[in-house]
Amino acid sequence: MTPESRTRRRIASRFSRRRDRIYIHGKLATDPVYAATATAIAGRRLPLLDIGCGLGILGHYLHACDALDGYLGLDHDPDKIAMGRAAADRAGLGASISLSEVDATTPQAIRGHVAMLDVLHYLPEDRQADLLAYAVDHLADDGVLILRNVIRDGTWRYRATVWEEKFIEAVGWIPGGAQYFPTEDDIRGVLEPRGIRVDFRPLFGRTPYNSYLMTASRQN
Repeated sequence: MTPESRTRRRIASRFSRRRDRIYIHGKLATDPVYAATATAIAGRRLPLLDIGCGLGILGHYLHACDALDGYLGLDHDPDKIAMGRAAADRAGLGASISLSEVDATTPQAIRGHVAMLDVLHYLPEDRQADLLAYAVDHLADDGVLILRNVIRDGTWRYRATVWEEKFIEAVGWIPGGAQYFPTEDDIRGVLEPRGIRVDFRPLFGRTPYNSYLMTASRQN
């Protein structure tokens, strides 16, 4: 068994429900965003604010990579927060991995890296700029903003993603479903006037979905 496989098994084992363990192990094995986030913040030890954290899987992964000086995950789903907290406590990481059931625009004391993974398109268009501005407000001078999101560009990957989001809404995993898929220009138009340098690249992984990774930092 490889070290990566052992890490995936260890993280998944912290969750009490079998279906969650299967989901988390598979997610860590197939989704490139976790390793991409670790790479993006490598060498910059700061706390990380995870907006829309779900179960807090990113916090567990980055802790296993010894990449952080603290983690705070925010989500409005009380069940996911409760399960995530229980998993962190079960691993003895309650002091290192904090999760809070709050609205994603509630100000926090943390300043460091900021992550928003597959979050932005679940908000209406008129609220997305506010959430991006909130992320910038919590970004340290040498912090990195990591955004993974579907980009609206009319490609076959974009159309496949729209169908996948309809399925997610139908099964109830994300109540309300996707609201608005932003374009790259939509995101740049909020961040660049605030002095944020932005870089986009495809992060399709082994999926048909139109996911892009954005890394951004303050211009120095």
